[in-house]
Amino acid sequence: MFSRMSSLRIPVVAAPMFLISGPELVVAACAAGVVGAFPTPNARPIEVLDEWMQRITDGLTQARETHGSENVAPWCANLVTHSSNTRLADDLALIARYQPPIVVTALGSPKPVIQVVHSYGGQVIADVTNLTLARKAVAAGADGLACICAGAGGHTGSLSPFAFVSAVREFFDGTVIVGGGISDGWGVAGAIACGADLVYMGTRFISTFESRANADYKQMLVDCNADDLLISAALTGTPASWLKPSLLAAGLDPENMPVTPNRSYDSNTALSAKRWLDVWAAGQGLGTIKQVESVADVVERLTKEYADACQRLTARTTNLPIL
Repeated sequence: MFSRMSSLRIPVVAAPMFLISGPELVVAACAAGVVGAFPTPNARPIEVLDEWMQRITDGLTQARETHGSENVAPWCANLVTHSSNTRLADDLALIARYQPPIVVTALGSPKPVIQVVHSYGGQVIADVTNLTLARKAVAAGADGLACICAGAGGHTGSLSPFAFVSAVREFFDGTVIVGGGISDGWGVAGAIACGADLVYMGTRFISTFESRANADYKQMLVDCNADDLLISAALTGTPASWLKPSLLAAGLDPENMPVTPNRSYDSNTALSAKRWLDVWAAGQGLGTIKQVESVADVVERLTKEYADACQRLTARTTNLPIL
């Protein structure tokens, strides 16, 4: 996989975010030098997904002509493989046509997509939240794992990133992506130092001009911090990290959330009927967000922070004090 990653300025994936990531964010991220990703359920109906993938491939072709192929990062599509998703076969047909270099599977086994993605030389990364799921994904043939840890926005995990990566490295030497509360270059350096290959960063990219979040959502991220978050499974059936002010604005009581619904992730259903459309997710790293800005500016700052962190780590490890 790392033969495809030589174009990265920093080992970061602009994580696929439900309702937030679209062609604009993917192309901007790749052009800035980080992996751009989006969930295919964001594009409904299937004809919209076809249009989005065409826009991404055309946009990246133009970016390579402008910036040089060596400076444009690969793109990634995120597929829901849960049994409730009746559109998976149609999504896979478009994956085969447009051939994203990286495909991340979520909320189900990676097995249904491996043959298609491997047929064109792509890599399959399984989104996992615990060690049991990680072992199952490795057994199914995944090329990599996206370890979703405590502190992640949207559907979140409960394990410390340090503990998760360390445990995964006991049985897996493939690509490991780690996500959860990492929102600056210092955190990226820490994740790489602890054994990860790449970092998922979602919340940090919501408050960019290129994201599909509305203006109020972006401003709420600027105004809030980690104390303004609530983890609840009451809206989607899976534990997720929500902004309390958005719950209140939608008429929900953070102290008395509704009964957890059955899990259903069918991309063939209309989004308009979903009750979580008016509430907003965020990860614990939102405190680093000070303004709405471009993806390019975010990546520029992350790159500088990462370089500073690596220099500090090198200095600390080569000049250890004698106790």
